[in-house]
Amino acid sequence: MKKIALEEHFTTPDMSAYAHGPGSSMNRQRFGQFEQRLLDFGEMRLEAMDEADIDLAVLSVTSPGVQAEPDARLAIRRAQDANDGLARVVAAHPTRYAGFAHLPLQDADVAAGELTRCVEQLGFKGAMINGHTNGRYLDEGMYDPFWERVQALGVPIYLHPRDPYDRPHAYQGHPELLGATWSWTVETASHALRLVFGGVFDRFPKLTLILGHMGETLPYLLWRLDSRSRIQARLSGEKILQRLPSDIIRKNIVVTTTGVCAHPALICALSALGEDSVLFSVDYPYEDCSVAAAFVDSAPINETTRAKICHGNAQRLLRI
Repeated sequence: MKKIALEEHFTTPDMSAYAHGPGSSMNRQRFGQFEQRLLDFGEMRLEAMDEADIDLAVLSVTSPGVQAEPDARLAIRRAQDANDGLARVVAAHPTRYAGFAHLPLQDADVAAGELTRCVEQLGFKGAMINGHTNGRYLDEGMYDPFWERVQALGVPIYLHPRDPYDRPHAYQGHPELLGATWSWTVETASHALRLVFGGVFDRFPKLTLILGHMGETLPYLLWRLDSRSRIQARLSGEKILQRLPSDIIRKNIVVTTTGVCAHPALICALSALGEDSVLFSVDYPYEDCSVAAAFVDSAPINETTRAKICHGNAQRLLRI
């Protein structure tokens, strides 16, 4: 069955340094195992896609990109350069690649303008945001003009993991818990919940947020989030949100299968969120396209649901 993949990464010589820079859980040696494939848009990437029946890959700069850059002016220039370069790649392979914008969120107004340029002039499908930007999270009031623009454009924002701004004491002495194993999930789920409880989706109810890795554990926690929210409202005497957390997550958040090739997790996500809210992805080159494809092709679901996950939901969401 044909597939569209939404969390498929690339890099440039300028961006590579951020991926293994100071404070990153990925060192230079480990990053080097992936760099050749991240830089490639030709034979290696297309061969991996063909083997997995992936028709289209939506490409995005690998984490953290310019969001780790302390110099705002340099971040703006490098983000624009990365987007222009990606646009050239998409133009050369229009049936195989699409793009997510890379944004300099050091300045919310500039980020909104760059997203507009990428969507309206370059034809990009939305943006991927790699977590916090030097410790600033997207629920902060400074980002409201950005979210207002996102809502007006009607494109989704993919919230992707990155290392926490500061390393919690619980991880000390346990480096195996860092990165994709655990800390990125905690960081990204916490960021998404900041958006929920910070009222972003109340202020901008038409937003769509994409979470990878089968929803960063949130589909498993909907009942508990509602229960605690009700208790907090009762204790404080005021309603924190206009809707229950589970209602917000079901309406405003969709998830991808990237990096979680497990049928029980897929069934849970489908049960919690519905078949219109789960989309196929790989996380190339950090995960194997063929493994991801075999997982979704063999999932114990009906063919109508499989088609939605593999390509139908992405076509609707990204207007493909």
